Amino acid sequence: MSANRNPHLPIETDRLVLRSFEAGDLEALAVLHGDPELVRLIPWDPRTLDEVRPVLHRKIRCTTFESAGDGFGFAVCLRSSGELIGDFMLQYVSAEYATAEIGFMLLAAHHRKGYAHEASMAILALAFDVLGMHRVIARLEARNEASALTCERLGMRREAQLVENEWIKGEWQSEVDYAILDREWAARDDA
Repeated sequence: MSANRNPHLPIETDRLVLRSFEAGDLEALAVLHGDPELVRLIPWDPRTLDEVRPVLHRKIRCTTFESAGDGFGFAVCLRSSGELIGDFMLQYVSAEYATAEIGFMLLAAHHRKGYAHEASMAILALAFDVLGMHRVIARLEARNEASALTCERLGMRREAQLVENEWIKGEWQSEVDYAILDREWAARDDA
């Protein structure tokens, strides 16, 4: 196991461990990034093992949160088995406005089990309670109903829909933006 360079990780929840990515995650990440259905509404096409290799190297280096453009990559694993089931991120969007963006991908076999919500709650706790963010956003393709439901369960509000704002994979796609503020995070019912 590689040395953990992110002082905030690992994070453990009831069923998950969020840890830094490691060199040994290549095959599991390739399965996740290679699933045509999972990447259907993401700007890139399914990736081969060779295409995932440089992506993994970037994710391994996602260990700082000091200025805009920095971010954390989270390898989301089942506590019970250690299996890597998700690729989550928290990116520092703006230091001036204390804004970060959350993103998530989960293996299809683990959808509808509450894992995306559980891992994202831990990441939002890090963003607000530890890193002092004022605002966390999520941007997704408008047809991504599962991610929209996850955002809403997290207490994020739908703020905008950009209609056909990007030409991706041979079609115009629309973007939906969600956000939650630090005071909304602090006032949630499960706080």
